[in-house]
This record gives sequence, C-alpha cells and structure tokens, in this order.
Amino acid sequence: MSFIERIKKSKSLKALALKLLRPKNEHRPRLWVQLFWNSWKHKKGKDSVIRRRTRIDVMPFNEFTIGRDSLIEDFATVNNQVGPVVIGDRSLIGISCVVIGPVTIGNDVLLAQHVVMSGLNHQFEDISRPINQQKCTTDKIVIEDEVWIGANVVITSGTRIGKHAVVAAGSVVTKDVPPYCVVAGNPARVIKKYDQQSNVWIKVKHKNNVLDELRVQKARQT
Repeated sequence: MSFIERIKKSKSLKALALKLLRPKNEHRPRLWVQLFWNSWKHKKGKDSVIRRRTRIDVMPFNEFTIGRDSLIEDFATVNNQVGPVVIGDRSLIGISCVVIGPVTIGNDVLLAQHVVMSGLNHQFEDISRPINQQKCTTDKIVIEDEVWIGANVVITSGTRIGKHAVVAAGSVVTKDVPPYCVVAGNPARVIKKYDQQSNVWIKVKHKNNVLDELRVQKARQT
C-alpha cells in the first residue's frame, strides 16, 4: 500500500493532510500547493491555455491533466478533490463551466458556457443528519471525442456521452447518450440520430410527440 493510499484510508491522517493542503471550510488549495506542488504534479499539454480568472481547485492526490491545444476559459472551475479530471487534446471548456471529478473529457470536445458536470453525489437518506454530514459517492462521467455540449447543460454522475454526440442547450443528462445523436430536454432524450446507411441525420419521433401531432391535426380538422 502506497503512502497516499494509507492517508486516504486513515480518517485522522486524511484530516491532517487536508488541513495542510487547503484552508478550513474552503475547497481551493493553499497558495503553496498551487505554486509548487501542482505545477510539478499535474500535466499541461503543449500550447494549452488556462485563463487567469479560472478556479483550478486541484489537489496533488488526484490526477489533473489537460492535453495539447486545449483551452479552459475565464470563470470556469475545475475540481479534482473527489476524483481525477482528465481533459484531452484540442478541447474547449467554456466560460463559467464547472467540472467536478471524476471526469474524463476526450479530444476535440466543445463545452459552451455554464455547463455543469459533477461526478459527485451527496447521500441524503438519513433524515437524522444534515446532508453535508453524510457520505459522498462518486461515479465517473465520460465525454467521448468530438462531443458538442450546449450552454447551461447539466450532466449528472455516472453518465457517458458517446462520440460526436450533441447535447442541446439547457438539457439535463441523467443517462448515457449514444454516439452520433442529438439529445435535448429534461431529462435529455434522443431527438436526432445519424443513419450510417443513408449518411443523413434523421429525426426520432417519440410516442408523446406522435400523440401531440395527432391532437394538432384533429384540432385543425374541427
């Protein structure tokens, strides 16, 4: 067992380590961690840019990596304290996005403004205790290559978004998104998919949509 694993399994050692790494009741690392430890520990690809007005709340005990030619815009927040955050090559994290690990973002991914994705969940079942005193659970989020995520999207823990998928603005993703499709809504569902045989994007009609269309047609006839 490594030294870091021993610290993670010991409540007293973990509390002491966190006290040294970050101020009380805060989730950003202390200045000495930002300046010295993180710059040595975490990997930043060639020509990648992290804007000055971002919150890179990363700790040395979990991975944080950003690939080549990628960009994290102003006012975004990246937090790896409960799980690693890995960002691929040529990917964009837009203005005011929030990325809380464990999260893996592939290559050529576009995140528009105010996207929130969190691999963290709070337990709430015990009503005798405040939620902030109950355990946290984590489940990895995976964003595959070439995905485009619109503004104000929320992506919940444990979901995977397939290659070249599009998530429409304002959607809430609560389950896996297949590759080569467009999803929208709350909860998000497939509204278009790419047909490999005809090489065109086709609309997907759901039962509720068909019923709505029939009601409209009937209303027009009366």
